Amino acid sequence: MSPAKSKSKRPRPAAPRGTPRKRPARRAPQPAAAASRAENPEALALARRAAQLLVDRKASDVVLLDVRGMSSYADYFVIASGDSERGVVATAEHVRETLKNAGHRTIGTEGFETGHWVLLDFGEVVVHVFFNEVRAFYDLDGLWADALKESVA
Repeated sequence: MSPAKSKSKRPRPAAPRGTPRKRPARRAPQPAAAASRAENPEALALARRAAQLLVDRKASDVVLLDVRGMSSYADYFVIASGDSERGVVATAEHVRETLKNAGHRTIGTEGFETGHWVLLDFGEVVVHVFFNEVRAFYDLDGLWADALKESVA
């Protein structure tokens, strides 16, 4: 017999007969998904402005995802694609500079060096600009498939 199997379980203290066993406390019911989506008109306006800036710079397949109640770090994702690495960087730079001039500062940015995937974090809104093949590989649209999706023309 192996040493791991030779250990016996600790005996439970015996309860008097007829005494009901204690059951764990029940969890409070979870609110409905729609109820957990607190309105945030400023973030929605910022997300739509970023999406429109991407469209103006000829980004393709621009999508706005409403991830309120699903994500702890953002309310909206804006996802777009570019045809070249240089185009991805230029498009993201345009969005960053235009929104900076409008008073919206980024908390963080990533990906300007490579141009495969540029991320602009504006707090409640996160903008993702992908090179086409990289977007297909990471499939953020599929990862957040439960989010409300708004296509931007």
